[in-house]
Amino acid sequence: MAVTTLDPKTALVVIDLQKGIVSMPVAHPVEEIVSRAAALADAFRRRGLPVVLVNVIDVPKGRTERPRRIVDLPPGFADFIPEMTPQPQDHVVTKRTPGAFTHTDLEAYLRKEGVTQIVIVGVSTSSGVEATARHAFELGLNVTLAIDAMTDLDADAHANSVMRIFPKFGETGTTQQILDLLAKGA
Repeated sequence: MAVTTLDPKTALVVIDLQKGIVSMPVAHPVEEIVSRAAALADAFRRRGLPVVLVNVIDVPKGRTERPRRIVDLPPGFADFIPEMTPQPQDHVVTKRTPGAFTHTDLEAYLRKEGVTQIVIVGVSTSSGVEATARHAFELGLNVTLAIDAMTDLDADAHANSVMRIFPKFGETGTTQQILDLLAKGA
């Protein structure tokens, strides 16, 4: 875990902290994940840095070997949890795939804002977070993953992403390390 720096124009990307997702059983206490993500969102907003809130309203229809946990989304499923309520300056991305870039305006928004780095938090580590991190890396963005502000439905999948996958696409660290870098302006 080594977060070295934050670019002057870094955005926070919050993945799927919405009512229908956070109500599912996850590997780590969801209250702690939400609290850390909210602390980062507040810090980014105070510094005038972009905050992107991502929710999911559908899933791809292709065949998979593992059954989908949710087939029909109940009303309110995609509503952001109160701690993540969008502010007027936040950018909201609604996705229909695991990653936040596919078939959305996220890349165009980040380019327009001059963003060169993103910090990613949210649920689920091995799906939405990982897919978004991979795509961001492929686009040439610097990627930082706040590993204590994310969780997964599966503890082993979370650990695999954090230990084996994320170091290939960016830097990992804690919420506090990122907050410290924000406070230093680094």
